[in-house]
Amino acid sequence: MNDAWDVVQGDVHVVDGRIAAVGGDAGAAHADSTIDARGAFLLPGFVQTHIHLCQTLFRGLAEDLPLLEWLRRRVWPLEAAHDDRTLAVAARLAAAELQLGGTTSVLTMETVHGTEAVFDALAPTGLRATIGKCLMDVRGEAPARLHQPAAAGLTEALSLHKRWSSLANGRLRAALAPRFALSCTRELLEATAGAAAEHNLLVHTHASEQQDEIALVRKQTGLDNVAYFATLGLASHRLCAAHCVWVTEDEQRLLAEHQIKVLHCPGSNLKLGSGIAPIPEMRARNVRVSIGADGAACNNTLDMFHEMRLAATLQAMRLGPGALPARDVVTMATREGARALGLDDEIGSIEAGKRADLILVGSADLHQTPAPDPYVRLVFSSRASDVRLTMVDGTVVARDGELTWADRAAIAHDGVDAARILIERAGL
Repeated sequence: MNDAWDVVQGDVHVVDGRIAAVGGDAGAAHADSTIDARGAFLLPGFVQTHIHLCQTLFRGLAEDLPLLEWLRRRVWPLEAAHDDRTLAVAARLAAAELQLGGTTSVLTMETVHGTEAVFDALAPTGLRATIGKCLMDVRGEAPARLHQPAAAGLTEALSLHKRWSSLANGRLRAALAPRFALSCTRELLEATAGAAAEHNLLVHTHASEQQDEIALVRKQTGLDNVAYFATLGLASHRLCAAHCVWVTEDEQRLLAEHQIKVLHCPGSNLKLGSGIAPIPEMRARNVRVSIGADGAACNNTLDMFHEMRLAATLQAMRLGPGALPARDVVTMATREGARALGLDDEIGSIEAGKRADLILVGSADLHQTPAPDPYVRLVFSSRASDVRLTMVDGTVVARDGELTWADRAAIAHDGVDAARILIERAGL
């Protein structure tokens, strides 16, 4: 996934968590250990740029509802029921699923409380994560526990940044995460913009996901989402906007002008009936678009292969076959994700000097054969179960369907138990 689109036959040499050499028999004679990658593609790990780890325990509990009703009736009550233990279980369950499916990095929005527990839970998993404590100072129809004054929320978010900026070898970082325009006052959003600029933090939010949401934003502000954010000082290269399904041409121009990153979630947009985002049009304007599964509450799977296939086929339905080619989709799942996180000098391609966030995807099973183009094979034929190995910072975190840091059956068992507790607490 380098600038030349090279497909290399040969070795990759990893030293001290970074790629030392690529091609030929790079470093083989001096290696302490060797991983046999024959019959597989070696890729940079997938980067999912819109996830809610805390919602992993809500899988199957928020079905058949449109966005705003889905939030009011299911997701917000369940988030309010979380405590530190259930948040940790949700984070570990998500990390396991993500790594087994080849995802090595995520940008995640958590809930209003307990985000420290998510950091603590992820530290031993090896997942690379940029984690945002959710900011909500407009209660609306959310439970009281999800309402927090703007100053208190920002203070807590910045304290997470201060604590974790020097821990976990830089693998875990804090972001600022105002939920969306309807759950935040103008004052909170302006303060978020100022804090992000001062501390050079990403801002992770939702924008223009669904038409009822957009109508309410217009009613309250007189503007569409992206235009409203621009008036607040939020529109910058630090802003990561999930969904952008119904962005107008004027909003698309603003996205490009301010270098706002778009986080495309095709599976979630379909399941909630939100719509199909105009991805080729935004990319034609040089808007950076990456991919995320969103949460298990509105997708039910955190599988990047599922999202890649949907990303390509939905645009074929809108604009015709080839509107979003397989090679572009793999780029969105790797390099564009790294760019959204501001980590493109560190991850997203297999090049000397970059961090060894790598995955092996088996390429010779029945459902993949024959398919001579590697990008076509990855997007249209491959599955999460084809991932043979996942490595972060040169450390293997998953191999042959098992985790190296925990027992997957125990993680699943804990998930079932914690979900039962949340259902009881939320009264669902």
